[in-house]
This record gives sequence, structure tokens and C-alpha cells, in this order.
Amino acid sequence: MRLVTGVTVFLTLGIVVDAKTTQLSSMDCAEGEDVKLPCNHSTVSGSDYILWYRQNPNQSPQYIIHGLQNTVTNSMGSLTIASDRKSSTLVLPKLTLRDTAVYYFGFANHCAMTGTPEMPLFKNNCSIYQK
Repeated sequence: MRLVTGVTVFLTLGIVVDAKTTQLSSMDCAEGEDVKLPCNHSTVSGSDYILWYRQNPNQSPQYIIHGLQNTVTNSMGSLTIASDRKSSTLVLPKLTLRDTAVYYFGFANHCAMTGTPEMPLFKNNCSIYQK
């Protein structure tokens, strides 16, 4: 008997502050695959850092990654920012059920390399389930 594990990521946008963002409502992928979370953001300026956080159920938000331009990679994922800065994509490698969380996109005009930068957030619900 073969166990098949599937993962669905749901993205629901809740806008905070005066910004324009658009995202997909959901996507399907298999556990172990990379998942790409695209975000279009027409109001991010050239000097704003783009940030991603996630919040697991009953926990505080957890920093994932931030960047100013091009592609940034760390142990949790990678962030690719379009050259015109109107869109970016967060890639989470080897998705597991533990990646079930609410994902937050945000931006700030300053960013500390340590600690958590303060910034406006855009809420993205990402639910992952096992088939």
C-alpha cells in the first residue's frame, strides 16, 4: 500500500494600510515539493525592504526572510524580487505539513539585520493538509 501526501496552500489577502497587493487564492502541491508564493505589490518603493513572516497556530509570528532586490536565500526559503519591484515570490523548499501557517507579506523603509523590523503586514492564510 502506498501513502500519498498532498499539500494545498490557501492564500487569503487581508489588506492593512493603503497598499495594493494581489495574490492567488489557492494552489496544490505534493509534500516534499517547493512551493512558490507570488505577490504583486504596486506601491512598494525602491527603498522599501520586502519581508515575509509566518505564524503557526497558537504561536507568535516567525521571521522568514527579507530583501531589497534580486534574490535572497536563507535556511527557510528564498525571496526573488522583480527588477521593477512590482512583484516578488517567496519559495518555501520541500514543503511539509509543519508549514501550515498564516504567511504575512510586509514592507518597510528600514530593516535591521538582527531582530524583527516593524512594518505594515499583509495577511496570507496558508493551510496545508494531508490527503
